[in-house]
Amino acid sequence: MQTLDMNDIDLRAVNATLQGATGNDTEFEVLNLRGSHAVAVGLDAPIDVTLHGSAGYYCAGMNKQAKITVKGSVGPGAAENMMSGEVIVNGDASQYAGATGHGGLLVIKGNASSRCGISMKGIDIVVGGNIGHMSAFMAQKGNLVVLGDAGDALGDSLYEARLFVRGSVKSLGADCVEKEMRPEHLDLLADLLSRAGMDAKPKEFRRYGSARELYHFKVDNAGAY
Repeated sequence: MQTLDMNDIDLRAVNATLQGATGNDTEFEVLNLRGSHAVAVGLDAPIDVTLHGSAGYYCAGMNKQAKITVKGSVGPGAAENMMSGEVIVNGDASQYAGATGHGGLLVIKGNASSRCGISMKGIDIVVGGNIGHMSAFMAQKGNLVVLGDAGDALGDSLYEARLFVRGSVKSLGADCVEKEMRPEHLDLLADLLSRAGMDAKPKEFRRYGSARELYHFKVDNAGAY
């Protein structure tokens, strides 16, 4: 394992090293983050990176292929525009975690703030705690799993993403409705929980999705636009 200590090298050098990783170097650890922003962004190799400490905004953004583990909490925009791979946050996440993510798995073992999964486009997000308001706003594709509670306006203007919540939902956003939990959804949920290392039973969750009333303009729905 190669160690990168931010007491000795700056952020630019850390990211350059991770982005330039080859087959000879597949495991890295980064020490003394001190809340630095944009750590481990733009990675595009099947490497394993462990970040010791909490990070600022856009940690692990634009990730592709890499497995990134954060031994702390993260600021706004963690795993933003993620394409593939895994990002595991052992603490909490601030606003819009996993925003616009196209693929891969984002695991947040603590709580996530507002707009978690906003405009998600295929990413899978599993949150061990609660999520804030406006989460999954305009979510287009993928799965959001919440073991705790969800705040106001969950799934507002939702497209085809699937939302699974074990706890309570303060309110649903425009065009988001509770849907039947069928056997294929229980199987999907069991797989996501297993991959995320979460101990929960799929039958404890409720599923939410799009009512598909906002796909086309209808004058009767004008107030919801």
